[in-house]
Amino acid sequence: MIAPLIGGLGLFGFGEGLLVASHWGATPWTVFAQGLGNRIGISLGWSTLLISAVVLLAWWPLREKPGLGTVANLAIIAYALDVTAANIATPSSDALRAVLMVSGVAAIGIGSALYLTTGLGPGPRDGVMTSLHRRLNVSVVYVRLSIEVTVLIVGWLLGGVVGIGTAFFAAAIGFSIGLNLNFLDRLVKKDAP
Repeated sequence: MIAPLIGGLGLFGFGEGLLVASHWGATPWTVFAQGLGNRIGISLGWSTLLISAVVLLAWWPLREKPGLGTVANLAIIAYALDVTAANIATPSSDALRAVLMVSGVAAIGIGSALYLTTGLGPGPRDGVMTSLHRRLNVSVVYVRLSIEVTVLIVGWLLGGVVGIGTAFFAAAIGFSIGLNLNFLDRLVKKDAP
């Protein structure tokens, strides 16, 4: 289970980095990390790690228990995002920027599916979301939407990049994760005795 965890989180961070490199907008949490990082003068990866650590601290009063996957989530995604964003330049061609955007969402979908199948603990944001859902007795859809919209607006106000890539991510990520989870499920059933 460690290889799918590390590979999945690495792909997730790589996909986030591709969205950033497209310069057409990123995921809501990365927009927040961009804005915060720009304001306090740290790299995107360090900003992502800092935000994840603060969100993880919110688990304590919510009585959530992190797993190996939770802790790995902080470091691996932040590192892969930082390395990718720092080493892939924004192309001048719109066609290549579109390739980065679509590839980013595809990588996040594959990475999410791999990571989710390990069962080694939710990411910091997911733990807060599910805990608030249980405690407030509000649909997880509304809890997640409220959190995502809030961090997106705050990130944008801090100077993070919002654009067509942000909208594409919001529209396509559910499909990307679902397709990859179905593929992994069929693969496991095919290999089962």
